[in-house]
Amino acid sequence: MSRTKTLDEKLKRIHADPHGCKDFILADAKDADMALAIGATGRTTEKWPDGSPRFRTLAEYRKIIEEIVEQGLVDIMLMSASTSEELTIRKRIFDNSAVTPACRGNDTTDIHVFRGGKSPGQPSLPFRPATIDHIQCGKLHCSPADRHIGANLGLYSITYTNDPVRDREALLAYNAFRLEAEEKGFRHFLEVFDPNVEGMVAPEHLGGFINDAIVRTLGGVTRSGRPDFLKIVYHGPRAMETGGVRPPLGGGHPGWLGRHHLRRIQATGRGEKIRREGGLVLPQDQPGRKPARLHPFPAVDRRRRNRAGRGREGLPRRAASLGCHPQPHPGG
Repeated sequence: MSRTKTLDEKLKRIHADPHGCKDFILADAKDADMALAIGATGRTTEKWPDGSPRFRTLAEYRKIIEEIVEQGLVDIMLMSASTSEELTIRKRIFDNSAVTPACRGNDTTDIHVFRGGKSPGQPSLPFRPATIDHIQCGKLHCSPADRHIGANLGLYSITYTNDPVRDREALLAYNAFRLEAEEKGFRHFLEVFDPNVEGMVAPEHLGGFINDAIVRTLGGVTRSGRPDFLKIVYHGPRAMETGGVRPPLGGGHPGWLGRHHLRRIQATGRGEKIRREGGLVLPQDQPGRKPARLHPFPAVDRRRRNRAGRGREGLPRRAASLGCHPQPHPGG
């Protein structure tokens, strides 16, 4: 993977000028097989004899990933370790691409979405199936020569529950991952989900709770072990400014984009192909689904508050998402 990656170029410019840089990072989250399983690949127009939807095969899903990488419109392609093994290590589709391959480094139990399952509704617990060696070279132990034949960027997620026993377990798991990543030269970005069970934190304290959790999590981590950037749910400009600007995390801090409110990170998802329309990159409409659109998050103009269809901060009511998040299973 000798070609310069657009992600690295954009991150350099963002860190060099965090308030003036206009770069926008687009990630395609094709890691949903680690959450939605069979439903991850997306529905086709075909149905089974009983009328239930037919989903794409895994081969069809991976073919879409190849087509998107060939287009070169995204900066990050996020995959499961098994998909990355096939496309990054075996087929070498990223060798001459400006797209950065990335793998989901863990899958906490709150994204284990099975038909009839109960995990998403229970307090989250940490879990990690693939080791960093498996992501980097496809096997348990990588030789120095093999260490970078696969992906060298991972998404690690933490779901805080406001339970000291569970949260300590989650932090210990992240600590082990982080130390392994630093030892093996593996880059990662950190995703912090809101508590996955209602009532764990009072709504009025949720933004502050997440900010405090992030700062406390990274306060004991030196520059060499920190994530490249963060992915968090958007809780409004005050929460973003408080977390991203005060207190500062020091030189080399992750790209938590404070005053610009995550407008530079966006994602598409499950089985979607993408297309360009004007200045936007959009997921192609899928059969039986309402058209989906990706909107860059503009810097907040306070004059736009309370407009119809917008949150009180003048922005769409959604988070910039780089990974899969529990949703109702498309198979019912």
